[in-house]
Order: sequence, then C-alpha cells, then structure tokens
Amino acid sequence: MDQIQEKPSKEVDIYRDTWVRFLGYANEVGEAFRALVPLSAVWATYAVATVYVSADAVDKGKKAAVEHGDNPGKTTKVAVAVVDTFVWQALASVAIPGFTINRVCAASLYLLGRTTRLPLSVRKWTTTAIGLSTIPFIIHPIDRGVDFLLDSSLRKVYGQSAGERHD
Repeated sequence: MDQIQEKPSKEVDIYRDTWVRFLGYANEVGEAFRALVPLSAVWATYAVATVYVSADAVDKGKKAAVEHGDNPGKTTKVAVAVVDTFVWQALASVAIPGFTINRVCAASLYLLGRTTRLPLSVRKWTTTAIGLSTIPFIIHPIDRGVDFLLDSSLRKVYGQSAGERHD
C-alpha cells in the first residue's frame, strides 16, 4: 500500500489569502467612481480600506506575539510587526494606489473633455471604466516599489531583513 505523505498546510492568512484582501482595494474603486458618486461615498471606501489595513497590522502583531512567546525583546518584535505591516499596507494599499487612480481618472476626464464631443455622462462613465481597468496593472509595481522604499529606509532603522517582512 502506498503511503501518502501529507505536506504541512500553510496557514491561511485571512488578510492575504481570502476575499478579505479585496477590501484593501476599496479606495481604488472609490476613486474610479469619484466622477459619478458623492464625495462621501469615496471617503467611505477609504474608511473600508483603512479598517482593512489596521486589522491586518493588528493581526500581524498578534501573530508576532504568539511566535515570540515570553522571549526577551517580544514587545519590540510585536511593535515592528505592527508598524511594518501598517506602513506597508497604508502605502501599498491606500495612499499610492488611491492617488494613482485619482490622477488617471482626472487626466482621462480632462482629455476626453478636450478631445471628444462625448456627453459629460459618457465621459464620466468612460473615466470610471478606465480607472477600474487600471487597478490590476498598478498593484504589483506599487507593491514592489513600496518594498524597495521600506527596505531602503524604515526597515534599516529596525534591522529587519527581507525574509522577515510582514507585508
């Protein structure tokens, strides 16, 4: 009889490996719809994304606390996990993508207004479609750029190596 060896399953990170991950993109969707919805709706999407970022940071802090048990320096390790995750997520999931989609949509609405005779409602919907279609293309370059930024700055301050990142 063949023995089937079970591989240890990797722990599922609810904030990275499930549908919850998409909550981090809420503000990009809000920015894409900015021309069509009230400003309060756009700000609500930023609230959703910020709650996601904060929850992920707290989760990584809890995991670091369990991992380090009662070892000396536990508080520092937990603080580093929380700060690293929060800063990375705030930049890579909220600030930079939100700004990028905002500018793509503003530029497309402006250019459509200057170069076409499309009605305003059509220009606004086209701008929204352009913004939404841009999201998949900006995610990985922004993530890698934020990795580089943090590796070159904040992570040097607390001496975290690339393998220990919490992003």
